Amino acid sequence: MATFTELEIRTVSDLPTCVTVDHTEPNATTSHPSLGRQPEEIDFETSARTNAEAIEQQLPPVDSGPAAYRFLLGAFIIEAFQWGFALSFGVFQIFYSSHPPFTGNKNIAVIGTLGTGLLYLGAPLMTPLVKRWPQYRRQMIWFGWTINVLSLVAASFATTVGMLIATQGILYSIGFTIMYFPIISMLNEWFVARRGLAYGIISAATGLSGVALPFILATLLDSYGFRTTLRAFAIALVVLIGPVLPMLKGRLPAAQASSVTRTNWSFLGNSLFWFFATSVLLQGLGYFYPTLYLPSYADSLGYSSNVGALLLALFSVMQVPGQIGIGYLSDKRVSVEMLAFLAPLVSAISIFTLWGLGRSLPPLIIFSLLYGFFGGGYVVLWAKMGLRVSDDPTVALVTFGAFCFLKGVGNVITGPISAGLILQQIDVAKYGLEKYKWIISYSGACMMACVGTMIVLFVARRLSRIAWRRAL
Repeated sequence: MATFTELEIRTVSDLPTCVTVDHTEPNATTSHPSLGRQPEEIDFETSARTNAEAIEQQLPPVDSGPAAYRFLLGAFIIEAFQWGFALSFGVFQIFYSSHPPFTGNKNIAVIGTLGTGLLYLGAPLMTPLVKRWPQYRRQMIWFGWTINVLSLVAASFATTVGMLIATQGILYSIGFTIMYFPIISMLNEWFVARRGLAYGIISAATGLSGVALPFILATLLDSYGFRTTLRAFAIALVVLIGPVLPMLKGRLPAAQASSVTRTNWSFLGNSLFWFFATSVLLQGLGYFYPTLYLPSYADSLGYSSNVGALLLALFSVMQVPGQIGIGYLSDKRVSVEMLAFLAPLVSAISIFTLWGLGRSLPPLIIFSLLYGFFGGGYVVLWAKMGLRVSDDPTVALVTFGAFCFLKGVGNVITGPISAGLILQQIDVAKYGLEKYKWIISYSGACMMACVGTMIVLFVARRLSRIAWRRAL
């Protein structure tokens, strides 16, 4: 695999370079008949290589240094607030369902589904835009942030669920989508060898905010109502995120970043990409059910709503070491394929046993911890999956966008599928309390299918090596 420096030199050398060529007649000391090349050709390549090295020396270091860490901190803060708010919709759903003028409306859940789902599904639209005009990434971030703030202010004036869907759901997600993918594009410039760890740190911000933010929002909703809460969070986005935005800068100069806009689509012919894509899709199809139904599962066992909140908080807490740890391991000697096998395997086992057979609080707590670590940690593998598919720097953002879209499919269809799987009767003596048995079985089966994808990959590689040795 080419190093980042090699890739960058390759990129810079494609740029027009001002070279002074000596057109004097070659002599015996300057010609190279054995190489079949004229001296001006050699001078051109040497000058291009020298220019590339000079540009590389002037850039901030990759994978380390104050500039890289400053960018990582800014991205971490934005991830904590933007994703944290979207994933805290559960507290808004409880409030909207029990307070006029939205009481009893069956479409309230659509707000939360669109708030997260459109980010995933918007990847195929945003990644080409970011690649085509990378020199405008910072403007995209500012524009998306402005939409986020305005969407929450507009939602605070809503009088119908339809208005909430349009503002807190659709408009907020559009703004976040416009912000998110330019940040990912910049991250790919700043981190290469440590990209897994960098993705893990940023993703962990969501877990940290998931511990505190739902409780803060719930307190504000109970004390002041949704209008004041939405306006207060909009002000928080201005005060806390606004000063962070100048920290988000790409590593490459605008001219150099904009020179590489054409994607090398040859990775689509790499079977490894399709194995990874299938794995991401299957994991996404089963991932969301525990976080949706674990609180109601605890409620069916007779526990209070605070217990359900505690289980989700534990899940969020364990996402932090899970995402950082799995990201760190993916940068070291543990292959991304092996991690993509182990993470869903532990998730599946915990779903089938600890959740499905759980009749008391201790097994549910252990399940939240394990599932938060391994289920929540899987997402950071996307970055290294892209590097395994191709070492071409133009491919990383495209593969990440593809994986986002595939997980978005799982996010969007979670609601319709769960409606057909959940039962009405409760029997504590039966698997999954009877009511949740098909939800648990489906979620666990998706994780096992994800594991099976990697098993097929391992077997295919083994058979290929055996066939190659026999051919020799």
